[in-house]
Amino acid sequence: MRNYRKEYDNYHSKSKQKKNRAGRNKARRTLVKSKRVKKGDGKDVHHKDGNPRNSKRTNLSIVPKSKNRSFKRTKSAKKRK
Repeated sequence: MRNYRKEYDNYHSKSKQKKNRAGRNKARRTLVKSKRVKKGDGKDVHHKDGNPRNSKRTNLSIVPKSKNRSFKRTKSAKKRK
């Protein structure tokens, strides 16, 4: 059984992860405000450079969830370039 409390304590509560999450939320808010995405549309906001804190409009694009949430990985679980 998955222990969400432990997961939050060990990973999601770290200040770096909080800042990353805030950056992702900010990027989504920016595109919602400009009416490029809306709630429930099945789209994700993609950061072209992979940095969730870089929310400049030139760095953001809109992609389907299936494309944004699955990447080819190396043996050490890093994203393959």
